[in-house]
Amino acid sequence: MENCVKKYTAECIGTFVLVFMGCGSAYFIDDLYLFGVGLVGVALAFGLSLTVLAYTLGPVSGCHINPAVSLAMWMRKKLSATDMMFYILAQCTGAFIAVFALGAILGANFETGAVNDTINLPNAGAAFAAEGILTFAFVFTVLGVTRKKENAAVAGLIIGLALTLVHIVGINLTGTSVNPARSLAPAVYNGELDDLWVFLTAPFAGGALAALASAWFHKDKEN
Repeated sequence: MENCVKKYTAECIGTFVLVFMGCGSAYFIDDLYLFGVGLVGVALAFGLSLTVLAYTLGPVSGCHINPAVSLAMWMRKKLSATDMMFYILAQCTGAFIAVFALGAILGANFETGAVNDTINLPNAGAAFAAEGILTFAFVFTVLGVTRKKENAAVAGLIIGLALTLVHIVGINLTGTSVNPARSLAPAVYNGELDDLWVFLTAPFAGGALAALASAWFHKDKEN
């Protein structure tokens, strides 16, 4: 029981840090009065956060900090159904704590760059496709690099770089979700729910496809 509590707490803390750092940096992406971090800065904030967390929390919970990753791990039989549900609950809790903390620090409204939208895409369908593809690429990387224990020393770095890459590509498309918990909390906090379904369902779809692809590619090479 104690071990389970540690795992769920790690997922909550990890998602809190990811959302606080990533969405917090997005608030200053184009700030005219302070040093604007820019698109690459936001991408690095997400990627570096995940890299650090992978090495600190990975040994405790696997450092999913993303419901789409937890779904994929369950599909690959590396996580029980019960753990998956509690992981997702913990991740969403951490994300909500992060957005309320940001609201308290930044003055209640930090929606700039934090709420996902179709931005430069023609419709929600295009956003769904973009998010699905980006999540597929990210989760497929996670599953591939964590497949062998001997990759442990570099896995966190590769996963962090993968998240940085999908943000560099996706920020101008959708703001980049690839993580339902990261999208849910800012959307609910700011009351912008119109296209939220895209950023909840598309990452799950991309993660599920990544799990299926990983199973097909590596079915005879499991370690």
